[in-house]
Amino acid sequence: MEEVVLRVLKEPKVRNPIFVEGLPGVGNVGKLAAEHLIDELKATRFAEIHSKDFPPQVFVLADGTIKLVDNALYYFRAKKKGQRDLILLTGDYQGLSSQGQYEIVDKVLTLLQKYGVHELFTLGGYGLGRMVAKPGVLGAATSTDLVKRMKRLGVQFREDEPGGGIVGASGLFLGLGKLRSMEGVCLMGETSGYLVDPKSAQAVLEILCKSLSVTLSFGSLENKAREMDRVAQQLRDLERKSGEKSGEELRYIG
Repeated sequence: MEEVVLRVLKEPKVRNPIFVEGLPGVGNVGKLAAEHLIDELKATRFAEIHSKDFPPQVFVLADGTIKLVDNALYYFRAKKKGQRDLILLTGDYQGLSSQGQYEIVDKVLTLLQKYGVHELFTLGGYGLGRMVAKPGVLGAATSTDLVKRMKRLGVQFREDEPGGGIVGASGLFLGLGKLRSMEGVCLMGETSGYLVDPKSAQAVLEILCKSLSVTLSFGSLENKAREMDRVAQQLRDLERKSGEKSGEELRYIG
């Protein structure tokens, strides 16, 4: 097996498409957002990616069969005036090593150029280390013009806090894409980083939809968010009970 195998199942008929990436990461924000977008748009799966840099694992499906872990590409044909065709990427894992990350992203970018992609959106989470009731969306872009455009849509840029970085595919697609004269934006939803975060994914998608002139229903994400709120409350209750118990034990020892 080659280091990275990108297998096209069906050639997409797309014109000047925009690329959207959402792979697993902080709070699983990017993956949740991309999968919701794919489901809502009924995008068509057209390629799959296998890599030696993915974990040595298969998933056992409900019918008892197995599936090798992978990434997959989907396409969507614009339906309304003002929309653009899309190519979307999501998957089970990112590469486990720096070399693997570079090889996978480079392979995908080569394919994207074949289909005429010049614009990229990468989606992810921005970990704050605390629970976030109403997530904001932070951004990074390949040009100051894009920064200005995204600010008008409500994206925040930490210009007063220079430095930092974007680790993984969301950053590499922008960096390596720029070397190929592609323009791009990374949208990062604020999240605790502790739990899967549907609220943050929805915040990212609301910005992305404005940019792409796409309308989505967020019902399923909102249901997931309510479920995660219940999980978070249960964890807080356990922490509180654990703290009370610890305090009692300390008083007894003292």
